[in-house]
Amino acid sequence: MVDEPGPRLPLYVRDVLQTAAAVVLVGALLFTLTGVWPPMVAVESPSMEPHIDTGDMVVVSDVGRYAGAAADDHGIVTRAEADGYTRFSAAGDVVVYMPPGRVGSPIIHRAQFHVEEGENWYDEADPDAIGSHVDDCEELANCPAPNAGYITKGDNNARYDQVTGLAPPVDPDWVRAKAQVRVPFLGWIRLALSSLF
Repeated sequence: MVDEPGPRLPLYVRDVLQTAAAVVLVGALLFTLTGVWPPMVAVESPSMEPHIDTGDMVVVSDVGRYAGAAADDHGIVTRAEADGYTRFSAAGDVVVYMPPGRVGSPIIHRAQFHVEEGENWYDEADPDAIGSHVDDCEELANCPAPNAGYITKGDNNARYDQVTGLAPPVDPDWVRAKAQVRVPFLGWIRLALSSLF
């Protein structure tokens, strides 16, 4: 007499459980490598083109991980201090930050240079990124700097975030992650799903 095996899970239940286990395993691996959750963000605007496109999925890491040799105490390499260090085909780190009071998604832009509280950063600024109508610190938004932080700008944007009013200098505590790798088009799936819910 042959023993009959016990009750078996239906094939579709087993497939669903295996798929869920694979997703959990990949998520755990990404968290281990990046140190942040979620380990990927979908890009919603063209502000970082041509280096990061709308609809790209970007793998991000904890700010202190994978820091370049020119990184500051917070693990960020600014464009001004890059000295050959590049991310996404340009000098300096691309940071994901969320200023207090912002509604919606975080901002993903490149750190240009760091300023101290009260600093007149007019002379350090790229004239093209502040506008031809600005002649000194008094005419420049967020100058002198209301707080210490990073001056940031999207690679596709004409002006600094601090000039356009998007954010004051980005306090290091507002930086949630650094962008490391882009996966073209994958972000469209997340963006489509988020529009449904």
